[in-house]
Amino acid sequence: MLVCKKIHCAAVFLFIIAAASALICTACQAQPEVSFAELAGTKDIAEIGTEENTIDNNSKQEQAMQGILPQPVFINTKNTYQTLNVATYITKIDDLYFIADCYHNQILYHNILGDPLTEWQVLTDKVHYAHTIAADEEVLLVDDTENNRVLVFQNMNGQYAQTQTLENIGLKPHYIQYDAQRNVFMVWSSITGEMYFLKRADTPDDMGIFPIYIEKILKIEELYGVYVRSFTIMEDGIYFVSGHNNQKIIKAKISPDGNAFTIKASYAVPDKIAGMVQLTKIDDYYYITVSTDNQENQEYATIVRCKDLEALEQGSYQDIYSSFGISGGTPYYITQIEGRYYMAHHRTNENIIAFDIIDNEIRNVKVIY
Repeated sequence: MLVCKKIHCAAVFLFIIAAASALICTACQAQPEVSFAELAGTKDIAEIGTEENTIDNNSKQEQAMQGILPQPVFINTKNTYQTLNVATYITKIDDLYFIADCYHNQILYHNILGDPLTEWQVLTDKVHYAHTIAADEEVLLVDDTENNRVLVFQNMNGQYAQTQTLENIGLKPHYIQYDAQRNVFMVWSSITGEMYFLKRADTPDDMGIFPIYIEKILKIEELYGVYVRSFTIMEDGIYFVSGHNNQKIIKAKISPDGNAFTIKASYAVPDKIAGMVQLTKIDDYYYITVSTDNQENQEYATIVRCKDLEALEQGSYQDIYSSFGISGGTPYYITQIEGRYYMAHHRTNENIIAFDIIDNEIRNVKVIY
């Protein structure tokens, strides 16, 4: 498997050991979020950003068959939990809804949203704090955050099966999206500032399996050692939300030769919304879900919006959390499904929230689970 040459140096190895049992995603009621300082152990956070992390892409085509399972693994089991435990993501693929049930260490899917959760199927329970799901027309990928890997699935004869495991995908891969324009999966390593670009082979192997390989890895040096929960492909760039220990949104673009990120803009943010989850543009506003302030205090979890990202530094934004009429918790990733918006939400019993935005107003809010 293609990996960065320096990622296993002694300093980062100590960092990984210190992080092995740490909780990186925002906690549910029973488990508070672990601070970044605790995650890094005794390693100075300032030193983390100085590590060199060179990329070797010469053998990418040779990696295509690595991690392919000897036989596809089918899981034909129903979910046994009546509630979700830290839901982080919901999407719809192949006429099926998928939910990342993060703290139950599983991905669920079902054809009818609102049915009892015990009627949902388990896509996989071989993950540790998986956060997101993405798919193209042939394969479905899941980030297995705490195991530093990505799992690949295919719909084979009407049933999903795991076909491949991609190991050593950075450190705590936290967010994965499919970019149809570039025909590539983009996987964000949440602490090392690296974006893994994963490509699907054009043709399947003898078993009908489409291998996935690492096309390239691009790095934003400024984000190495910063806990960044997501990125957003929008307008003319890729936006990376603020981490509590850098306090700015970064706008980057991929260079014309495709071999580097270049930073085009940065937007400072106030202390109390520093620990962001996601940025998305809906109609006239940028909507931002927030997990913590710059001290990692979850009591600052909220949803804000603004028309101009440059105005955030002066506190020129609207706090719209109360518009949803839900109890205090942590808003997480927002997705759009067939014209309606859905938000994963945790530290509360209200975990999947559906809503509309009409004329820039939050309307028709409904708690699904």
